[in-house]
Amino acid sequence: MDRVSIEIENHIARVTLTRGDKMNALDSEMIEAIVSAGESLLDNTDIRAVVLSGEGPGFCAGLDVSSFTKFAGADPVELLVPRTHGDSNLFQQVAMVWTQVPVPVIAALHGVAFGGGLQLALGADIRIAHPETRLSVMEMKWGIVPDMGGMTILPRLLRSDVLRKLVYTAEQIGAETALEMGLVTELSDDPLAAAMELAEGLTLKSPSGLRAAKRLIAFAEGTSDVAAVLAEESREQSLLMGKPDQVEVIMANMQKRPPKFG
Repeated sequence: MDRVSIEIENHIARVTLTRGDKMNALDSEMIEAIVSAGESLLDNTDIRAVVLSGEGPGFCAGLDVSSFTKFAGADPVELLVPRTHGDSNLFQQVAMVWTQVPVPVIAALHGVAFGGGLQLALGADIRIAHPETRLSVMEMKWGIVPDMGGMTILPRLLRSDVLRKLVYTAEQIGAETALEMGLVTELSDDPLAAAMELAEGLTLKSPSGLRAAKRLIAFAEGTSDVAAVLAEESREQSLLMGKPDQVEVIMANMQKRPPKFG
């Protein structure tokens, strides 16, 4: 059974979780398929945006409970501690690979985004949720902690006390509350359509500019060194100014026409 589909059209990669009958729960095959899908896009120079969504009644219900039995006999140290994907293990790469994709990634959330499913969504640059979506940092329900990359992102989005309450209690929150907290970016009655509309708009932005912006934001989030951020701003800008994409943006604006990038 396929777990993830990828369709690329008009410079947009649509990545869809296709285990809708199981709420796109994360079994070992789904985990590997998500990572493989993300890694297949890392060197694709044609794409300018990615839309990540799930089929069926929910975005992703988190770890498939039946997977616990598969992992139960494994040594957790041997399973989790080795770094198999750069700084990450396989499970963490489910979220982290989307931070590594060099173009903006937009997640369209509906139904539920629980546990590992929420952490998957956190790997996206932008999260658009249906108003009835329920979200949860659910790991404590099973006596474990978030360990699929979410803890690299959650502390940047949430106040420490709010994050602690969500992690300690595993409570479910609604999309309105998640929006107020900063856990999601915006709400839409049709999050997939809204994500596609946003992605289509991004295809009219400078491709090299978007990639530089994603790199620069990630760099700035990862350091408190002001001088280093200022230097990185200048470095990225110097790689854009006067280059073909920027020249085309200027000409398109002056001629009041959509830009045409090579």
